[in-house]
Amino acid sequence: MKIVKKQLNSHDCLICGLDNEFGVHAHFYETDEHKVISKFHYHFNHQSYPERTHGGMIAALLDELVGRAVLIKGPNLWGVTMKLEVKYRKPVPYKEDLLGIGEIVSETSRTFLGRGEIQDMNGNVLAEAEATYMKLPIEKITDTSNPHAEMFMAKDENPPKF
Repeated sequence: MKIVKKQLNSHDCLICGLDNEFGVHAHFYETDEHKVISKFHYHFNHQSYPERTHGGMIAALLDELVGRAVLIKGPNLWGVTMKLEVKYRKPVPYKEDLLGIGEIVSETSRTFLGRGEIQDMNGNVLAEAEATYMKLPIEKITDTSNPHAEMFMAKDENPPKF
């Protein structure tokens, strides 16, 4: 996979927010295969059982991967999650590099369906999801007067090699 574009980060998002002290601080990239990828790691404060990431954090990252995959079709295409089905395959560690991959599988005029997965760096699938989103303009998702002020192009000090 070849990276063709870096996506925006936010200040406060739990997954991509760089100012959220409890966040994952993930960076997302678009590939030449029309997928979104992220090399990231969970932190100690994302755990459930010792040495394992909480299932809710895993689901949140999978949701983000699929939701961001639709942005490949257009930066002003937004959606809200209608359904998220997660399959937890193996324990997901924290403090270890992981790979997230998201893609859109199909779409209609009102919805899009995508899938995402989290892998370890050996390619083992640790968790996967299918998600359905309703397409909505950003003005119907948030009342913020300028929702784009939250998003910015963050410099990635260590861009991943895939």
